[in-house]
Amino acid sequence: MLAGLGILLLLDHNAQVWTRSWMQKHYGVEQGVGGIGLLVLLAIILPLATAELATLFTAERVRPYRLIAAVGAGALILHAFLTQFPPFQRVAASALAFIIVSIPLLAALRRAWVKQTQEAITTMAGTVLSTLYLGGLGWFLLALRVKHSAPGSRHDFHGTTAIILDILLMVKFTDIGAYFGGKALGRRKLIPWLSPGKTWEGLAFGLLTAGLVGMAFTPAIEHSEVWRHNLARELTRNFIFGALIGGIGQLGDLLESLMKRDAEVKDSGKLIPGFGGILDVIDSPLLAAPFAYLLFSFFAS
Repeated sequence: MLAGLGILLLLDHNAQVWTRSWMQKHYGVEQGVGGIGLLVLLAIILPLATAELATLFTAERVRPYRLIAAVGAGALILHAFLTQFPPFQRVAASALAFIIVSIPLLAALRRAWVKQTQEAITTMAGTVLSTLYLGGLGWFLLALRVKHSAPGSRHDFHGTTAIILDILLMVKFTDIGAYFGGKALGRRKLIPWLSPGKTWEGLAFGLLTAGLVGMAFTPAIEHSEVWRHNLARELTRNFIFGALIGGIGQLGDLLESLMKRDAEVKDSGKLIPGFGGILDVIDSPLLAAPFAYLLFSFFAS
């Protein structure tokens, strides 16, 4: 998994370098095409995650249309990728609204095609929820990768592969820190009725670990007189940012635990030995993505 992720992120970074001159020639922007590797990664895992989510819903007699949900999630991801191109930016808001309203409409038409009215509402609702949970949250991750500050902004922000890697590491190191911290120090259960293995002590250790990861990604600034005076502020801000993203990632894990409890299953699938399913791996980064996008938007304003 790590090797595959590394290859795709390396492709992502190199593709942006290779296409820089092309983007400058055709659109007059300095950045190359970003997010190609991340787009490929999401295109691979989202259909698999859609199938797992549909299986969880089926346990409660909610049967979303998997193909419509997968296509809708893919359309949202593609939309986020296209927002970096100036011609598409003029219709981006309209295209996003069209994609969102098309999902329930297609689900309704699919139900009407087979002339069935039973469970039509739950089928439509399940299809919409599957699309927005996977494609909607994934939109923020890819949109953050291709995000760039507007000309004249006070802060110069450019989405990079390193930022996506930073978010993934913050979230996953929260899990790692929470696991070892909970094993060593865990006494008080966090939410025993939902996730009996989690403890307050483990959560605190996990947030500390995520904050340290955030600090580790603070740029080397010792050679800049201006930045040298801001080193403490940058380290503090990145620690808080890491802890926030890590904590939100834990909420994503609890959200999936809520659905698994309802479906009375331990894991969302069996595709990844030792982890469970795709959803068990991506639940935390997905929920962290919109909050990371919001925080970086503040930094880039």
